[in-house]
Order: sequence, then C-alpha cells, then structure tokens
Amino acid sequence: MSQGFGSESPRAHTQTSHRKPARYLVVIDSGGFVIARLFLDTRELVAEFDAATEEATQMTAGLVPLKGADGPEWDRALEGHSAAERSVAYVYTLDV
Repeated sequence: MSQGFGSESPRAHTQTSHRKPARYLVVIDSGGFVIARLFLDTRELVAEFDAATEEATQMTAGLVPLKGADGPEWDRALEGHSAAERSVAYVYTLDV
C-alpha cells in the first residue's frame, strides 16, 4: 500500500516552440457544404470546419474578403476543389 497522499505533482514545463498563427481563412463550397479552411502564410492547411460556426463569424468580423482563390498560390492548397468552387471562394487575411 502506498504511503503517499493526494495527487502527483505536475512535471516541470518544457519550453517548446508554438505553432505559427493562421494567416488565411478560406470560405469555400465543397460539394454542397460551405466550409472554412485555415492556412498558414505558406498556404499549409492547419484546420477545417463548418463555415456556419460562431468561431468563423468571429474571425471574419470587420474583415473584407477577396473573392476568388484561383491564383497560382492557391493551386496546391485547394487542389481538391473545382475551378468553379475556387472562383467564388472568399479569402480572408487574418490579423496576426
């Protein structure tokens, strides 16, 4: 039987680098569902969720989107979407 009481003490915190903040939010139709996709400044996908969520609304409040994600910089990031879907997508540049 253990002679200890209570919970174990937390371990010492180790300093690690944090993930880069998302730079772009793309609101795009995906087969009939509107989704929001978060990208780093390198156009690397970091999250994807339903665009109708409160979080998506909060992130885009006061921002003016660019219409269309059909530039060459989006080719790899949005390769699963059709040209028609990409042309009507909204691209928000998030404040970092």
